[in-house]
Amino acid sequence: MLNTFSVLSPHLKFKNKFVSINNLAFKFHYRVTFTILLVCTLLVTSRQYIGEHIRCITGGSIPEHVINTFCFFTTTFTVVNHFNETALQEQSIPHPGVGHMHPEDTVKHHAYYQWVPFILFLQAIMFYAPHYVWRTMEGGKIKNLVDGLRMVEISRYYNEDKNITFPSKYTLYSRSELDRKIGIVQSAFRKHLRINHMWASKHVFCETLNLVNVLAQVYFTNYFLGGRFYHLGFDFLEEDFTGTMDVLDTVFPKVTKCHFHKYGPSGTIQKHDALCVMALNVINEKIFTFLWFWYGILIAISILALLWRLITFYLHGRSTKFNELVFSFAWPGTSIFTEFVQ
Repeated sequence: MLNTFSVLSPHLKFKNKFVSINNLAFKFHYRVTFTILLVCTLLVTSRQYIGEHIRCITGGSIPEHVINTFCFFTTTFTVVNHFNETALQEQSIPHPGVGHMHPEDTVKHHAYYQWVPFILFLQAIMFYAPHYVWRTMEGGKIKNLVDGLRMVEISRYYNEDKNITFPSKYTLYSRSELDRKIGIVQSAFRKHLRINHMWASKHVFCETLNLVNVLAQVYFTNYFLGGRFYHLGFDFLEEDFTGTMDVLDTVFPKVTKCHFHKYGPSGTIQKHDALCVMALNVINEKIFTFLWFWYGILIAISILALLWRLITFYLHGRSTKFNELVFSFAWPGTSIFTEFVQ
C-alpha cells in the first residue's frame, strides 16, 4: 500500500514556509482537499485493492474478457422495483436491483463509474485553482517585504560591524544593517497602511472563490450521482446497516445487469443477459460518503473565514484594540502593532 501512494510524494511537498500568503482556511482547500482528492483518484485507479473493476457472467455464451470490457465501457443497469429489502430477505431476488425484468419496469442506468477517476482529478485541480490565482495576483509582495529578516531575532544580540553569511543562505546582520532593514519594513508598512484596498480585495475575491468552488463541486457531484449526493450523508447516518440492503446499495450497487446483443448463426439479433459484479463501487461508496462530510466541513470553514474577513474590515478602522489583537497573532507576546505605527 505504501508503494502505491509513494508516487504522490514528489508532487505533495508542502513545506512550512517562513513567508505565508495563505490563511488556514485557504490551506484546507489547496493543501488538504487537493491531497485527499489525489489519494481518492489513486484508489479508484489501483487494481491491487479490489482486483478487476467489473466482472460479468453470461453462462459461457460470451468470452469473459469481451463481456467485461463491453459492460464497463457501456452502461449497466438495475431494476428500480427490485430495490426491495423484503423481497431480498424472502430470497425472491438474488441482489438489490437485480431480478426478472418486464418491459414496463423502470430501470436505472449506471455509467458514472467510468468517469470517477477523471472527476476526482478534475475536482483536485479546481480546489488548487483559487490558490494559484491568489499567488499570481499577490506576485510575491509579502515575500519581498520581509525578505532578509529571517535572522532578525538572533541579529539583535549581534554587535559586530559586518554581516556573517552561513552556508544555509542565512545571514547574521550587523546592527546598522538590521536597523536599516527594519526601517524599510516600518516605512513601507506606514505608507501602505490604508492604500492596499485593491490588493486586499484580490485576497477577499480568492477567499470567496474558495467558497463558490466548494459549493459548485457539491452541486456538480450531486448531478454526477444522479441527484443522490445532497442527502447521502443524512441517509448514511440514519442507516443502521443491520439488514440485507442499505442506502448505499441504491446509489452504488454492487451487482448490476448488462445486455449484450450479437448476431446469431442465421443473422438474428440475440440478447445475452449478463450479471456484473461492480467491485469498484465498494471503493466509490466510501469515497463519496467521506467527501459528503468533508465538503460540509469545508463549507463551514469557508463561511467562517469570510465572516472573519468581514469583521476585520468593519473593525479595522474603528478599534485599535482589535488591530493589536490581530497583529498579536503574527507575533505572540509583543505589541507589534504599536512598534510598526510609531
